[in-house]
Amino acid sequence: MKIGYARTSTTEQQAGLDAQIRDLDALGCERIFQEQVSGAKASRPQLAAAIAFLREGDTLIATKIDRLVRSVGNLCLVIEEVRSKGAELLIPQLGSTDPRTPIGGLLVNVLGAIAEFERQLMLERQREGIAAAKVAGKYRGRKPTARAKGAEVRRLAGEGFSRVEIARWLGIGEASVYRILREARRSAIGGSPIG
Repeated sequence: MKIGYARTSTTEQQAGLDAQIRDLDALGCERIFQEQVSGAKASRPQLAAAIAFLREGDTLIATKIDRLVRSVGNLCLVIEEVRSKGAELLIPQLGSTDPRTPIGGLLVNVLGAIAEFERQLMLERQREGIAAAKVAGKYRGRKPTARAKGAEVRRLAGEGFSRVEIARWLGIGEASVYRILREARRSAIGGSPIG
């Protein structure tokens, strides 16, 4: 069975996620696990679920290495986990290279290192841009996404959704949901919210 895995870093990248899912469908994936979470985060529950779902003889497919992992070390761990299930990993970006062969294994590691290098360069450019914007007095920081969704959090909580469900549905952290609801309770009883 072919199992697909698709990932984008943020909810704003829906088009990228849709494109990955179309590609995975075209490759014959019968089940596709998807998530919108930073590749740098250690916890990627849908990748873990995809690996747990694998059975002997299955193939896990990700369209590109950087959609699967962000570091060579993490790539090696994923490959090892997949193989321990008796399954294989397929990354179409590699073409017809078999990652089980010495050349294929080398290519996987080289491409993984390049993906990690590109990520580090992007983060360095981002830090430089932020520093320049601060000097120019134009840096305002990132938009507080969770607080902007406070009304939606309160509405969903009022409808009986759990905090975990609300966090997933709105694409914010569970801690943010707890904080918004705690502040709403304090405001309702006349206390001042504590940030």
